[in-house]
Amino acid sequence: MALIFSTSSLWVALLMLLIWFNPPPALALSSTHCPVGMVSISGGTFRIGADDHYPDELSAEAVTVDTFCMDKYEITNAQFAQFVKETGYVTIAERPIPKEQYPDLTDEQRSPGSLVFTPPPEGTQVTQVAYMSWWHWTPEANWQHPAGPNSNLEGKENYPVVHIAYKDAEAYAKWAGKSLPSEAQWEFAARGKLKDKVFGWGNTYSPKKANTWQGEFPVKNTQADGYLGTAPVGSFPPNGYGLYDTTGNVWEWTADWYRPGHPGMAHQMNPMVAQSEQSFDPREPGVAKHVIKGGSYLCARNYCSRYRPAAREALEPDTGMAHLGFRLVADPTDAPLNRS
Repeated sequence: MALIFSTSSLWVALLMLLIWFNPPPALALSSTHCPVGMVSISGGTFRIGADDHYPDELSAEAVTVDTFCMDKYEITNAQFAQFVKETGYVTIAERPIPKEQYPDLTDEQRSPGSLVFTPPPEGTQVTQVAYMSWWHWTPEANWQHPAGPNSNLEGKENYPVVHIAYKDAEAYAKWAGKSLPSEAQWEFAARGKLKDKVFGWGNTYSPKKANTWQGEFPVKNTQADGYLGTAPVGSFPPNGYGLYDTTGNVWEWTADWYRPGHPGMAHQMNPMVAQSEQSFDPREPGVAKHVIKGGSYLCARNYCSRYRPAAREALEPDTGMAHLGFRLVADPTDAPLNRS
């Protein structure tokens, strides 16, 4: 009896050792962590894009991404201010437009500034509004003065930073020890564990789920979601991964260079359009652009239904706007960072 007990105990001990060194998936304990302020996105395979909306979203099957970490929130004014304080960085919008780039502009026209949304006068009919006329080049508009020189960030420390060009976001990412997401990473995360749904929460639009435009754009915003402009990060419910504002609020930069659809991505692992030479926008041939994702508070059902994970737009890397920000990704690590 004693021998039988001893033998059984030995087998139990051996089994425990085997489980310790080779844990089955159900028992495995992760030894990796995401940096502070980020959430872990378990890798997987999904269909990127959509075939029933805009042509440039045409899908690709079986695109796979590895596990990665992503910022829970869009980068805020407070976070960007800390970066500027530590580095002395000056954003693109705060610099004069280079003369060699635009030799025909006057010195006044080359003064620092950015694009600010300006709605038409009250009472204007939608049919009377020229396309894109709501964007005004505004001298001295930048991340610190989002609506122009007379505006500031008082009380908006927890709002998403805007007027950020791709190069600005890239500089911040380098400082933070992170990187901008690929389009595949961004879209996979924004879908929130849902498969082939229109929105990050399902198939039915809701003004209570994200900061978008309600009413007729650009003449009337009913503010059914509670906000006329941007909202503090985290003001709306998170998606299935615990990410906030992947729909609406501000557009977000990705590392991918833009081209219509997703050619060559089908059945690829961690795909990314990495070279500017691969970029092509039929609306402006010869102008290399990056993909931006997520839509913004200016996306409306009558104008721009791009507040969906599959939706995308193209923008030059030296351009910042009043509805454009970013968030970052990182590899899982055993040593969480403290920045951002």
